[in-house]
Amino acid sequence: MNRVLRGHHLLCVHGFRGMGYSETFADTMTEIVKEIRDETIDFPIQVQMLLDDACAACPHNGGTVCAAGPQSEDHVTSMDRRVLNKLGLQPGGIYSQSELVRLTAEKIQADDLDHVCAGCSWLSYGVCKEGIENLRRGNISQK
Repeated sequence: MNRVLRGHHLLCVHGFRGMGYSETFADTMTEIVKEIRDETIDFPIQVQMLLDDACAACPHNGGTVCAAGPQSEDHVTSMDRRVLNKLGLQPGGIYSQSELVRLTAEKIQADDLDHVCAGCSWLSYGVCKEGIENLRRGNISQK
């Protein structure tokens, strides 16, 4: 199994609680999250600042850009850039799932999301910060 994820989705997977833009998107994210949180497997993930595996099921997928609104692509790309910078990752780089989870736990604190994810509509729900706090406590599966 191989995955392609945009930078900000590396954080979303830890706070995801089944909500989404559509049922198809939520189902796809549920599958991705299950894989990322599975400590019994390890697989390569290419990180990027482009549409990814999660975006493929999103109703805002504009083919090559996020089309949720006029500034959506710029917004999500800026979040991607901030996440990759914070984690010390290169766009297009391929990393193991375990390495990405470890780096996130080591380098991202819940309060970092206020800056890294600034403007994200999901941030106000609190589940993202809760997910990062759980990860930092060593609870990747968040059961």
